[in-house]
Amino acid sequence: MTDRVVLATHNAHKVCELQRILRAAGLDVELVGLEEFPDAPEVAETESSFAGNALLKARTIADFTGLPAIADDSGLCVDALNGMPGIYSARWSGQHGDDPANLDLVLGQVADVPDSRRSAQFVCAAAWVVPGVSEHVVEGVLEGSLARAPRGGNGFGYDPIFVPAGYALTTAELRPEEKDAISHRGQAFRALAQVMASR
Repeated sequence: MTDRVVLATHNAHKVCELQRILRAAGLDVELVGLEEFPDAPEVAETESSFAGNALLKARTIADFTGLPAIADDSGLCVDALNGMPGIYSARWSGQHGDDPANLDLVLGQVADVPDSRRSAQFVCAAAWVVPGVSEHVVEGVLEGSLARAPRGGNGFGYDPIFVPAGYALTTAELRPEEKDAISHRGQAFRALAQVMASR
């Protein structure tokens, strides 16, 4: 029998991405997003770290649905901006989830920063909560730098301006499988898949 697992997001991109990663890890789970639970509470990201926010969301959704839940919190940490936008990445421009505005704001803030100092990291913390049984949090980090202008039509969020270390392409120019192989979210979700497989 296939296990049903809830991914605590309304973001269809994340559901597809995690489903690909879990399948590649050999896990037979039915992954559903929050569109299956229209009455699920909105969880305010009130913690001061990616790990804290991921665990908060996973606990809340696991408690609400009674099902195992996965949640992640991820973002872009720009060295020239003292690690910001960090946990505020999704709402950096003021409106949650406005990817073009967030991206434009970051590019504007580092417009005068030379290429040698445009280093950044994508960070993802992923939490797995089985109600009343166990909790796990793992983290993935992808080092890179910021491009001068958006490039590529794949991915979402800050992908069009993030160039992974050792690459010439942005993460939005990589094929989905290439991105999954190196991405912060891919790293975290693969680590989580190992935890899930060993339960």
